[in-house]
Amino acid sequence: MRIRILTPGKTKAGHIAAGQKKYLNRLQPYTKIELVLTAAVKVPARPSPADIKGVKMAEAKNILKSILPGEYVIALAETGQQFSSPELAAFLQRLLDQGNSRLAFIIGGPLGLAPEILQRAQQQLSLSTLTFTHEQARLILLEQLYRCFKINSGQPYHY
Repeated sequence: MRIRILTPGKTKAGHIAAGQKKYLNRLQPYTKIELVLTAAVKVPARPSPADIKGVKMAEAKNILKSILPGEYVIALAETGQQFSSPELAAFLQRLLDQGNSRLAFIIGGPLGLAPEILQRAQQQLSLSTLTFTHEQARLILLEQLYRCFKINSGQPYHY
């Protein structure tokens, strides 16, 4: 399986960047994984509805250009489907069994995802009913992917 996580901008918080690196390294024995950072769009201090729409559209344009042919696209969205860790592991295994060996997870910027991204995605996933920063969502997704591979390979996943 090949996984790419498409998201705008670099991770600025050092502790979150360190966690992302840790899980990217832990995932290497299980899958080819890549964090693809698209161009970030500056958000005005007090964005108007038009500003918000414009930022989301510009980020969507950059993300949509980064999706490769044949990738199964999963958008992280607050309205997406929620899974337990074992359910997410089973979902990923089903995708693989159905021939979807190339996945692209999309995480929006600070303002979320444009409707064009949600429409392009074959699946929408919610990490929680809680709200996380886009940087935290990257780390949580990486940790959950690692947990999924541990589950699917029959290894313990609770510490």
